[in-house]
Amino acid sequence: MTVIRRLQSDSALFQAELTQLLAFEASQDASIENACREILQQIRQRGDAALIEYTHRFDGVQVQHAHELEISHDELQQALAGLPADQRDALETAAQRIRQYHEHQRGQSWTYTEDDGTTLGQKVTPLDRVGLYVPGGKAAYPSSVLMNALPAKVAGVQELIMVTPTPHGERNPLVLAAAALSGVDKVYAIGGAQAVGALAYGTETIAAVDKIVGPGNAYVAEAKRRVFGTVGIDMIAGPSEILIIADGSAPAEWVAMDLFSQAEHDELAQSILLCPSADYLDAVEQAIQDLLPTMPRAEIIKKSLADRGALIKVRNLQEACDIANFIAPEHLEISTVNPENWLEHIRHAGAIFLGHYSSESLGDYCAGPNHVLPTSRTARFSSPLGVYDFQKRSSIIQVSQSGAQSLGPIAATLAKGEGLFAHAASAELRLQDS
Repeated sequence: MTVIRRLQSDSALFQAELTQLLAFEASQDASIENACREILQQIRQRGDAALIEYTHRFDGVQVQHAHELEISHDELQQALAGLPADQRDALETAAQRIRQYHEHQRGQSWTYTEDDGTTLGQKVTPLDRVGLYVPGGKAAYPSSVLMNALPAKVAGVQELIMVTPTPHGERNPLVLAAAALSGVDKVYAIGGAQAVGALAYGTETIAAVDKIVGPGNAYVAEAKRRVFGTVGIDMIAGPSEILIIADGSAPAEWVAMDLFSQAEHDELAQSILLCPSADYLDAVEQAIQDLLPTMPRAEIIKKSLADRGALIKVRNLQEACDIANFIAPEHLEISTVNPENWLEHIRHAGAIFLGHYSSESLGDYCAGPNHVLPTSRTARFSSPLGVYDFQKRSSIIQVSQSGAQSLGPIAATLAKGEGLFAHAASAELRLQDS
């Protein structure tokens, strides 16, 4: 069986084959939709009582009062103190790098004054309260805590509330330690659609937030979709993706392993290599076959590569960049000599990794830029999660008396053209000759 398909850009069928390869539609399971609708309605109507019931039903955690679901600051600090030295050092170094990078993104307020004394500008303010969803139990995603919490804190969010499920009371120390390092204000041991509902609508114990960020399962994704509008959300993420543009100058094993790094996420993840050398594509395919049996998640990688992966022979690296812009991948590695020469040709990608030593895995954990990235070609119009997602902008308009004389007739003329005569009168009343 072919471990990964081969395509050629000079084939008459290539565009159709590429479109089919990229096709992904997140099917909406009716049972998930119905369950989320009911859960959210119950949380909205019954608050803490419904939250306690669902936490018992789905996580096997029983409490009398919802405040018992809060994880104390002492427990967060104990989790951090109890980490093995290598884990704590890695977590602290990653946190420092992520914080430092995101400090460069902080937006600033600004104004300018026109000759007649009119002042215009923009005021940048942080969100008041943000909810962070983090998967829990045996799944440990401390990197997700850092990537979502630290930009919010850099932005100046006043209160950051984290929710994480604890099936049968199992609390993940790495996740709690990351929360302590990131300055999370409150943590609750709740998960699923009920946690999203509590954050969106508020309960007697949990304050409603302004925005919900962070990954979760299908129920969490559907719940976030449903509460959008009541609160903001970060994005509805699709399967993870990596696209590699290679000129054949890197060891084939490195590229093969980078393809694996996304394929191991799940069977729907996508790994694609673009290269003008057929011989190098052969070498990478051989490396895939040699390395695959050594992977703990070999079966997941195998299915991902077989179903959604591809090795694509292109005419040249310029064409590779053109194809990359069409794909608009979540992660793009430019594995070439002088990769910066090709950077200017890339318009659409969530994160761009330049050179042989810039493996995508470093970006996932500790390079500094955010690993919450647009998927499913949405990098054509959206960006990585960042400080700007936790800030909002208000326009500032202070019109001088002189400015009102010049702007008033313009506004009045346009307002009358739209049939809005009170608008026109409002502007005209301020004219000195009126």
